[in-house]
Amino acid sequence: MPALILAESTLTDRFQTTVPDAVRRALNLSKRDKLRYTVQPDGNVLLTRAADADTDPVLDAFLGFLAKDIAQHPKRLQGLDPALVQRMQALTAGVTVDVDAPLSADDE
Repeated sequence: MPALILAESTLTDRFQTTVPDAVRRALNLSKRDKLRYTVQPDGNVLLTRAADADTDPVLDAFLGFLAKDIAQHPKRLQGLDPALVQRMQALTAGVTVDVDAPLSADDE
């Protein structure tokens, strides 16, 4: 599990701020990158990189739904059974997947 990053910054008179270095590194931000602020119902704000133009809006909506559900019901989360994890690793050992390859001949 990644380490929790706590960082603070100050707003200027023009409501501008500098994104702390630890946050820039965690989000892999570069100059001119866009940020997305998601204000959650509990008042917390989620800061993420803005989606690139080639992202899937349906997948983004689904992932947003999952994030909201996890935030609202964190006790529902369950870890995978270690035996199941070992079984999955054994079944997929040595399998190479090209994520850029078409799913079927019809996709070419």
